[in-house]
Amino acid sequence: MATQHHLAFWNLENLFDVEHSPRRSEKLERAIGRDLVGWTQLLLDKKISQLRSIIRQMNGGLGPDILGVCEIENAHVVRLLADALAGPGRVYDVAHHDGSDQRGIDVAFIYDTARFTAVEQFSHFVMRRTATRDLLQVNFKTAAGRTLVLVANHWPSRSGGQLESAVYRAVAAETLAYFHERIIEVLGDGTPVLAMGDFNDEPFDPSLVEYALSCRSRAKVMNARNASFQNLMWPVLGQGLGSFYFDNAPNMLDQFLVNKHLLPEASPIRVLPDKVTLHRFPEMVARGDYPRPIPFGGMGKPVNQAGFSDHFPISVVLEERP
Repeated sequence: MATQHHLAFWNLENLFDVEHSPRRSEKLERAIGRDLVGWTQLLLDKKISQLRSIIRQMNGGLGPDILGVCEIENAHVVRLLADALAGPGRVYDVAHHDGSDQRGIDVAFIYDTARFTAVEQFSHFVMRRTATRDLLQVNFKTAAGRTLVLVANHWPSRSGGQLESAVYRAVAAETLAYFHERIIEVLGDGTPVLAMGDFNDEPFDPSLVEYALSCRSRAKVMNARNASFQNLMWPVLGQGLGSFYFDNAPNMLDQFLVNKHLLPEASPIRVLPDKVTLHRFPEMVARGDYPRPIPFGGMGKPVNQAGFSDHFPISVVLEERP
């Protein structure tokens, strides 16, 4: 009988360590310390509790088998979340690398140790004059011994203007495409690769299409001579939905990209495209004309302890043959 793996991704909106944390460098304290005034352990604990209440609802109440996250400051806060998510039959571990982002935010994976083992991980530096988030590649082994490569992304934001900042996302996209090719070269043709993250662009933008080499066509990906991705978010985009709202308009910034080795029905591990979900549980959706996510705030913004994040989470299901 086939095994299903539930994977999710969520931009956690500034999951930062407490004010004056001893785990924060002096350089980073100078850069963001003023924004963290009043960010107490009680508020951090409340934020963790709010996030947990949503994540545990995924996968029919079991929570995801692997959760990719971004906008987290350090391994400490990710482990707090992983510990909060643990329960009967669930023991989670964390794959994280402390990057060089100028605001100190990283990407990471939280994974069920009974289902997956993190064999290797690599942090891929994105060349930019002002530091941005690295791409985190983790080579997982399933319990059946098969390789699954995941790459967590949090591309440069649109701050300063979408067009003005587009070149930075193009560089991040080229970095992803480059290492996608290297993964296939090193681990062999047939290696399944799934990239997930907050790309700060939509599926149709040049960074995703021209530089990361992702598209909506399964046939084009299957027949491509280079390492390409199918972007799984096009059907959700077609419903007029978005994972993030800007100026009261939905933007599908959070996405899953899969290579051709996850597409055929006969693949040892294959994606189930119809199982892609944009999670909008009622308690996390703002009332009114624009169904935006309800943010928790912090980092200089007003805190709403009934909020969660300024992004909606996404999930997808992979199926592994016996």
